[in-house]
Amino acid sequence: MFSLLRRLGDALRPRPEPISDERWQAVVTACALLQPLDAPQSQRLREFCARFLADKQFVALAGAELSAQRCLLIAAQACLPVLELDYDYLRGWYQVLVYPDEFHMRNEHHDEETGVVTDVEDSRIGEAWDYGPLVLSWADIEHDLADPHSGYNVIIHEIAHKLDMRCGAANGIPPLPPGLPRSEWKRTFQQAYEAHQAAVDAGEEALLDADAAESPDEFFAHAAEAWFSNPALVAAAMPAVAELLRRLFRPGRDPASA
Repeated sequence: MFSLLRRLGDALRPRPEPISDERWQAVVTACALLQPLDAPQSQRLREFCARFLADKQFVALAGAELSAQRCLLIAAQACLPVLELDYDYLRGWYQVLVYPDEFHMRNEHHDEETGVVTDVEDSRIGEAWDYGPLVLSWADIEHDLADPHSGYNVIIHEIAHKLDMRCGAANGIPPLPPGLPRSEWKRTFQQAYEAHQAAVDAGEEALLDADAAESPDEFFAHAAEAWFSNPALVAAAMPAVAELLRRLFRPGRDPASA
């Protein structure tokens, strides 16, 4: 029954439109993270992007400008983490919301000591909701494109959260491929997370932002964006974490070429 429903769903989805050579080359030129891909990888990513553009509704908010080429740039970076996994990892949600710059989210803050609940307005550059939209700041996407090896990439960060949520509540453990034991992942990431927390508490310089010390899922998302942006930097600072990320995102490939 599930396979029948899935086939019916696939039949109802808009048919992906091929991406022209000119448009694809412009995206590869603009996004340095795509340039190391070999020809088969680039073609596979191109096909994933066509499916992403057909599957997702892009919505410009608060006066954001959203051209077809900007949508393709977002799609390419969103699909990059699942390039050697499967496109279906990006199923289950349908919108990409784009603001021109950072945006504000209203959240409830619960003080565990007093029990008082207050409304807090936070500034965000990205947000990923379980079964909901991917929310992005275009200004920060442009910043990542201009400085691609800085360790930051807001799109990949939020896609990492999306992957994490596929296993239920976000906990820093995304769906893992065969040969990558959950126990090994959990142990390695927990040790690295606790070491990062200790460094932040001590005021020491760390590879990842202080925000990565908030929770295991934030640590995973920060580590993933850093690894895609600058894998050598992550390998030098957190070799065990870098190796697990390679086994997740680039299984079967030489670590030196990750």
